[in-house]
Amino acid sequence: MTTDPIADFLTRIRNASSAGLKIVQIPASNTKKAMTQILFDQGFILNFKFEDDDKQGVITIALKYNPSTKVPAITKLQRASRPGLRKYSSSTEMPRVLNGLGIAIVSTSHGVITDKQARKENVGGEVLCYVY
Repeated sequence: MTTDPIADFLTRIRNASSAGLKIVQIPASNTKKAMTQILFDQGFILNFKFEDDDKQGVITIALKYNPSTKVPAITKLQRASRPGLRKYSSSTEMPRVLNGLGIAIVSTSHGVITDKQARKENVGGEVLCYVY
């Protein structure tokens, strides 16, 4: 059992991507499902599938690579807020990742959304991670 499930989620994707694996399986939770949906919508992963079993369920993620160079679509996956030091941001001070080329995933009162959506909806929240 991990003490920080979001960091475990990010680490599993980061390790599978650096090893060149095509798929990775991760224990499911509602936050992880929302984060996976965001990664898919933003084009960082190829596909995903939720599988429910007796206990927790599993998220199977197909990682995305450049077809010619085999370079992963996710260059950097970095945890921003952690259990020992939470990082909160208002909608006006929401971080811009690589001047708008990357995304920050934010947990808000409107759910888990990207930094761009948080600015548009004028809500702040906990900055979970940066992806580019």
